[in-house]
Amino acid sequence: MGATGAARKLASAAALGGGGLSVLGAGLYGVLVAEAKIARRLIGNANDVPPQATGWYGRGRPGPAIRIALLGDSSAAGYGVDRVEETTGAHLATGVAAQADRRVHLRSFAVVGAQSSALAEQVDAALGTHPDLAVVLIGANDVTHSVLPSASVRHLAEGVRRLREQGVAVVVGTCPDLGTIRPIPQPLKQVAREWSRRLAAAQTITVVENGGRSISLGDILGPEFDAAPALLFGPDRFHPSADGYKQLASVLIPSCLAALDLLPADEALPEPRRREGILPVAAAAVRAARTPGTEVDGTEVGGTQRGLRGRWVELRHRRRRPSTDAESPGEHEDAAEETSTDSAAAGGA
Repeated sequence: MGATGAARKLASAAALGGGGLSVLGAGLYGVLVAEAKIARRLIGNANDVPPQATGWYGRGRPGPAIRIALLGDSSAAGYGVDRVEETTGAHLATGVAAQADRRVHLRSFAVVGAQSSALAEQVDAALGTHPDLAVVLIGANDVTHSVLPSASVRHLAEGVRRLREQGVAVVVGTCPDLGTIRPIPQPLKQVAREWSRRLAAAQTITVVENGGRSISLGDILGPEFDAAPALLFGPDRFHPSADGYKQLASVLIPSCLAALDLLPADEALPEPRRREGILPVAAAAVRAARTPGTEVDGTEVGGTQRGLRGRWVELRHRRRRPSTDAESPGEHEDAAEETSTDSAAAGGA
């Protein structure tokens, strides 16, 4: 079975409640289960509490404020850094505020060690804050804990569906390529790479089918990790460092702006010279899993959302924005005029 067919089958199995083990193969699953225990011992347990990125960003900028909910695992929480300005959330909120020239209120619901099954609780909490945008980073812990991909995708599908039903824009950073992580030994390294890529492709399909957009993380940090591991790896050689989280946020920011309809008009259409275009979702998902920084979002062709090969999508490689130094979050809105919604969000920050 080709990669496209495997991704489609895995996403379909998740949607129908199937196990999805046959897509990976019993042998591949068995190796991962055995070797994952070794990897977790080498990496260690994430016991430290990361800095809390919840708060107001873009001080001095006009409103109305953009409300962002950050959901997921340690990569979303910013595990392994000492200062809040070094977390994914601070870099993300500062970047969106700078590019949109708007105030941003970020609420982080991410939990270190979270698997996709934890999204239900995080979505419950996030919906109570009425966000404009939810950013989700999940999947790595599912791989290292040998969760069947179909189960992972099913939890993600439910979370995206619930957010979209409430009118929340959704951007999902798909599972990173765990084959780039140095403490993971062979043969687990190759198995983890294959598993994480297939999970990322299936995540992309289910995110788009449920109304969100995905951005592939893949081995986005792989070359940097190889070139400067002391700079971009944290102390455990598994989680990103401060510079690694900054790199991660830089990939997410353009897709967040697109989801909020805040990009310039000249970036509205795909650009063939940037290898952008319209494809069936499964083909786009496999390409995205292999090419980090690829955004996939649903679209129409001739007034219809589906062709013979399934859902039509746009495959984009968004231009990255100039990075800015991340702000520390403010506890309260500093504008003279506040909407009732902003006031409520500030009071819960």
